[in-house]
Amino acid sequence: MRTLKFLLRKEFRQIFRDKAIVALIFFMPCIQLIIMPLAADYEVRNVNLAVVDHDKSSYSQKLISKVIASGYFRLQGYNASFKEAFALIESDKADLILEIPQDFERNLIREDKQKLFVAVNAINGTKANLGGSYLGTIIAAFNADIRLQLIQQPRFSAFPVIDIVANNWFNPVLNYKVFIVPGILAILVTMVGGFLTALNIVKEKEVGTIEQINVTPIKKHIFILGKLIPFWVLANIIFTIGLLLARLIYGITPVGSLFTLYIFISVYLLTVLGFGLLVSTFCDTQQQAMFIMFFFMMIFILLGGLFTSIDSMPQWAKLLTRLNPVRYMIEVMRMVILKGSSLKDVLPQLGVVSLMAVILNGWAILNYKKTN
Repeated sequence: MRTLKFLLRKEFRQIFRDKAIVALIFFMPCIQLIIMPLAADYEVRNVNLAVVDHDKSSYSQKLISKVIASGYFRLQGYNASFKEAFALIESDKADLILEIPQDFERNLIREDKQKLFVAVNAINGTKANLGGSYLGTIIAAFNADIRLQLIQQPRFSAFPVIDIVANNWFNPVLNYKVFIVPGILAILVTMVGGFLTALNIVKEKEVGTIEQINVTPIKKHIFILGKLIPFWVLANIIFTIGLLLARLIYGITPVGSLFTLYIFISVYLLTVLGFGLLVSTFCDTQQQAMFIMFFFMMIFILLGGLFTSIDSMPQWAKLLTRLNPVRYMIEVMRMVILKGSSLKDVLPQLGVVSLMAVILNGWAILNYKKTN
């Protein structure tokens, strides 16, 4: 323990020696946590719409007004022909075209049916799908309003009617920030802890101080612990600052116990830091460590379930996510912060992360070459 104490003192002095690096360690995650939830918006708004109205009736004007008033669409052109509207799509000024045929109102009243034509620019698949879905929902709502106006319902209906009332659990107002902020905080803690530890031993190799450590009687597991504990402490501090920012800026307060959250993050950081130290033992330069960590971090983020639901991934990707520690961190963050899950509820994720921590740190100790 005395040896570990001296190693920890050395590591903390080495970390805090460069004031600029220390400021970046704490400043950059805070700025990213403030900016990224504002930019990573799951809602698609301001979809550019071109309208071709051949009918120019009161019904067609009501439909267009209803679409624009929804707040999801921005009218880019009120064209006389489909060719003119299609030119807006070709020049990327429009995303959708709504073409209202001639005699739209007359056919709707007399024949009880009328078709509309919707053309969607599918270059941006996400925007196309959501924009088309929004437009379809608005047209369906307009159709329901028209039916209520045209059909005189009896005072007492002879047919049973099912009334559907939606109740959104855990995020009643469907605020995307409540969903994405915990995931972004998990990613930031992972990146800070992983990159710092990956560069740590490599920096010793480049500077040459690793040779002095190697000739001392320090055991390998003590050396790895000395490298791991300081960054474990720093990552926990960053995580705490992130929770405070989430509460002060976005009003997100964990529904579950903070004790459960810190128990999991403590074990999870052992996994991430152990992985960073493992990478560091394989590399000889900081450039190598940076590229390897960047490669794995991209995989961890994309297969972590932050931006894409794991359930919608192909089967082979679902299997890979089981080896991804970020996946379990994001799951637990959302379970505890949004749902109020207890320690018992997160035991499966905690067990997997604990196993990863033992394997990665054990591998890092075995792979560290120490010569006396």
